[in-house]
Amino acid sequence: MFDEEVKNRAEKYIRGMEERLKKVPSFFIEKYRKIYDLARQYTQDAKYYLEKGDYITALVDIVYAEGLLDSIAFNENINLELQIPKKVFVAGTFDIIHPGHIELLKEASKYGLVHVAVARDKNSEKIKGRRPINDENHRLEVIRSIRYVYEAFLGDENDFLKSVERVRPDVLFLGPDQKVDESKLIDELKKRGLENVQIMRLPQRISTYEHSSTSSIIQEIIKRYCNKKDDNKKE
Repeated sequence: MFDEEVKNRAEKYIRGMEERLKKVPSFFIEKYRKIYDLARQYTQDAKYYLEKGDYITALVDIVYAEGLLDSIAFNENINLELQIPKKVFVAGTFDIIHPGHIELLKEASKYGLVHVAVARDKNSEKIKGRRPINDENHRLEVIRSIRYVYEAFLGDENDFLKSVERVRPDVLFLGPDQKVDESKLIDELKKRGLENVQIMRLPQRISTYEHSSTSSIIQEIIKRYCNKKDDNKKE
C-alpha cells in the first residue's frame, strides 16, 4: 500500500514537472541553462527509477528537479509558466561601478528583465563634460556581468531613443540624477510608436554608503592621493 502511494505521487509529480519544463520561456532557459538542464536531467532520472520500481528515489529526484525550477522562479519573482516578464530599459554611462549603480539595477529588475544601453564614449563626454575613466567596451563588459542585467549593449551614438526602440520596453527606468523631462519623453516615444511605455524613476540615491556616485569616488581619489603629491613637492 505504501509503495503504491509513493508510486502514484511520483508519477503525478513527474507528469507535472514535464509540463512545467515545456512552458518555461526560452529566454529563461538561456539565462539559467545549467539549472534548467539539471532540472530536466533529474526529471529523466526520476522516470528511470520509477520504471525500475525504485519509487522512493524517483520521488526524491523529481522533488529536487522541482526545487531547481522553483529557484529560477524565486530569483525572477515570477511564475515561469504563467507570466511573460516585462522588459525594463535602463541607460547610463556606468563608468566606475558603485553601490548606487547596483541599487538602480536591482530596483529596475523588480519590474522585469533589465536591458541596459551603455552610453558611448563621445556621448558621455558631451553630457558629463569629461571623458569616462573606462572606455565603452570596458564599461559594457562590466555591466553584462551584473546579476540584475538580462542584456546590455552599446547605445546609439546619435539618437538615444533608437536604443529604446530596439528594446521596445514596458518600463523605462530612470536614475535619480538623470535630467529627463518625462512628459516630453513620453510624447517622443509616442511619435515612434511606443505608446505604452511606463516611465519610472528611482526617487533618490541610497544613503547607506559613503560613495554612491562616480564623481564622489573621483573626488575622494583626488583628495587622498593628488593632494599628498602636492604636499610632497612642497617639502
